[in-house]
Amino acid sequence: MVTRKPHITPAELELDVTGSPQFTALQLRGETAVVRELLLALSVGFTLPGPLPQELERKMAGDGADGLESLVARAEASGLLQPDGTVVGTAQLALLKITPTPRVHALQRELVGCFAAQGLPLGDLARDLARSGLADQRVVAELEKAGDKALEHDPGLAVQLYDEALLAGADELATAARRAQAASATGDLDSAGRIIDGLLVYADPPDLRRGVDVAAAVWAQRGLLARSADVYSWLGPERVGPSAPSAVVAMIGCGNRVGAEAMFAAGSAPESPTLLAVGQAQTGQGILESLAQDPHQGLPALIHASDMLNASGTSLPLPDTPGALAALVALHSGEPHLAETIVRAATTAGQGGNAAKPRLFLLQAWSAMQQDNPEEARLAVNEACKTNHWPLVPRDEFLCAALEVGLARRSGEVHGLVLAWERAREAMLHTSVDLYSLLPWAELTITAARLRETRRISLYLDEAWKLLQNLGEPPLWAVPMHWAAVQAALLSDSPADLAPHAAALARAADHSHLASVLAVAGKVWVAVLAGKFRATEVESAARGLNAVGMPWEGARLAGHAAARAGERKDMLRLLACARDFHPQGSSGGANAAAQAEAGIVAAADHGNGTVQSDGSVLSEREKEVARLVLEGKTYREIGEAIYISPRTAEHHIARMRRRLGAENRSDLLVRLRLALGSEDPLRE
Repeated sequence: MVTRKPHITPAELELDVTGSPQFTALQLRGETAVVRELLLALSVGFTLPGPLPQELERKMAGDGADGLESLVARAEASGLLQPDGTVVGTAQLALLKITPTPRVHALQRELVGCFAAQGLPLGDLARDLARSGLADQRVVAELEKAGDKALEHDPGLAVQLYDEALLAGADELATAARRAQAASATGDLDSAGRIIDGLLVYADPPDLRRGVDVAAAVWAQRGLLARSADVYSWLGPERVGPSAPSAVVAMIGCGNRVGAEAMFAAGSAPESPTLLAVGQAQTGQGILESLAQDPHQGLPALIHASDMLNASGTSLPLPDTPGALAALVALHSGEPHLAETIVRAATTAGQGGNAAKPRLFLLQAWSAMQQDNPEEARLAVNEACKTNHWPLVPRDEFLCAALEVGLARRSGEVHGLVLAWERAREAMLHTSVDLYSLLPWAELTITAARLRETRRISLYLDEAWKLLQNLGEPPLWAVPMHWAAVQAALLSDSPADLAPHAAALARAADHSHLASVLAVAGKVWVAVLAGKFRATEVESAARGLNAVGMPWEGARLAGHAAARAGERKDMLRLLACARDFHPQGSSGGANAAAQAEAGIVAAADHGNGTVQSDGSVLSEREKEVARLVLEGKTYREIGEAIYISPRTAEHHIARMRRRLGAENRSDLLVRLRLALGSEDPLRE
């Protein structure tokens, strides 16, 4: 008698040939229908002990077996069921592969019904069911509920859960705002923008206010805060509700004070006395108060808002976090140490989620740079760049580029400054001017004057001054820009450009301590350039700069005044003052100037007691080269200017360095200024 093998389907054959143990499909075909039905039920998600599918119950009743225990024993004896009640992986794969999809989905729906009847959550099973292709609104509800729970604390997980809910049949429009919020919170601005675009085209879209908040946050991160304000204007005061503080931040940021006040009046009272709601209200209030002639109440309000958001542990779509805004106000007030404390607390608490971390780290870096801690600043920049797997958003990229410019300018390395400037020029093309980006623009104003590139940013500076004018010239926000304009005018040797900004600092001095310090420092700089100054006044101005968190600027002022002092005792006094403010390092900026000048004084002490400042050690050709070096020219540019080869220019510079005893480039620049005497001391 010939025994015929059971018929094997192509799907079963594929399982045998692609890695399953041999005869798995044959074993399944060889088992009784009731054993196969038990294994299929367990493969779908039913568990032992527990409710089983009705079809299995029916087959068990007609099988003549002793019951479930006997059936389980037979399945274990076949080697397809493990002692813990789970189906062997290859058998599970085979069963799900060869069973018709409608049959699998019918069992899955029955399983979901069992969970619902017992009032049990599906948990991770809901995700498995959605990924398997089951369309069921009960699964959708579980996934959306889990996504909502993860949204404020783990947006990356929320993205996955909402996507799986779509697979299970969720309404795309109903979840659009939440999906966009999750995407933006992870830094995926493009996905968030596409989802929101699909939502806001409808006349009456669901979850509208959340959608507007996400759109505003995305525009802000793209560096286009005016578009954020436009979104809130489109929403209108009658629908803004609890989003009013965010509308205020956006509108004030782009110069629309009237619109901001209308929005704040419409939604000034928080919906509920929660940490989050009160923190948002304090944010709007703090920004409005920062515009006052006496803005001292703005900073405490923003610090309170930041503390409340830290304590709430939630992240919402915002044009800017209260931690970042409080840090900016502290920096504009001349308190970089306070700004650093604020952003450290915000990053530790995870304020704003991962999407907000780069900006907070960059503001921490800016605070460190202001305090003349370049190493700490670079560490914070590195943290900002590695926080997310996405590139920096345009707003943060611009801030980072301006930071690099500021660090390069303070290091005194012309080549590094030029490279940083080129990066900043590209970054500025992808963003626009707003109130919260004035510090970077102030830094670029000074550097542009130094590099003779002011024309490159003149349009942006016009927008900045227009913005401040629209807001009524608020002293807190305007003072750093006026100070930058004063320095730019000094670098450009333009007294006419300096006068209005010096006058603005003097007017603001009544309400701003920082303005009073900067106004005095500006007058002293002019006196130093004219060679008519008193060492005591310079030292007082330098110490004032140090007291408002600007030690590098104070050291720079004292160092340059020392180079022009008429008496040796004044020179030594001012050099000591510069070293007090800038003690670390020896390779750049104000400290290099102080150390180099101190070295010349020491050499004079061992010589004839006078400092060589007439350039007698340099030939006429070397003086010509020296002036071009001080202008920041490259070897090639020097050669083109005086008709020599770049190699010859390099030889001239090397010879001058040996003659003057300069240890590095920064040292050489200082000694060349002293040797030539007539060069602008601001050009480091």
